[in-house]
Amino acid sequence: MFTNIFRRKPELPGPETVPHVDVQKYCGTWYEVAAIPVKRQMGCTNTKAEYTLEPGGGRVLVRNSCRKNGRSVSVKATAVPVEGSGNARLVVTFFRLFKGDYWVIGLADDYSWALVTNPSRTRCWVLSRTPYPDDEIYMRMLEVLRQKGIDVSLLVRTIHD
Repeated sequence: MFTNIFRRKPELPGPETVPHVDVQKYCGTWYEVAAIPVKRQMGCTNTKAEYTLEPGGGRVLVRNSCRKNGRSVSVKATAVPVEGSGNARLVVTFFRLFKGDYWVIGLADDYSWALVTNPSRTRCWVLSRTPYPDDEIYMRMLEVLRQKGIDVSLLVRTIHD
């Protein structure tokens, strides 16, 4: 009887990532088009992420920023690709303490948009090189997310001024 209480629930496999990410092409500015919001992002507008390849390769320097309560807020992090993932899975570290999984599950051939989640699919970011991709592209991104098991009803569109 008690074995059922203490037994871990079987984990679902994470969503399939893209086969390969060219980190140099991925670097640059990405605008958050929509996201499953996390508490610290509530009330943010103009959300974007800037990725820079660290001199010597290896790590990606990350700067996430937004406007919140009328002021600019930003946080820096580092991202390291998971070995054997084709750079599609990264571990992002904030403040040298907090780590999170960053899985690229959708990516345009021309690197104009990207879809990112974590293994449990509880976080999701729809990213684009422009703040407002056209509706057809956005609908295509949502379809990819649905196919990967993401509940798109949880997405909130990001406002950009």
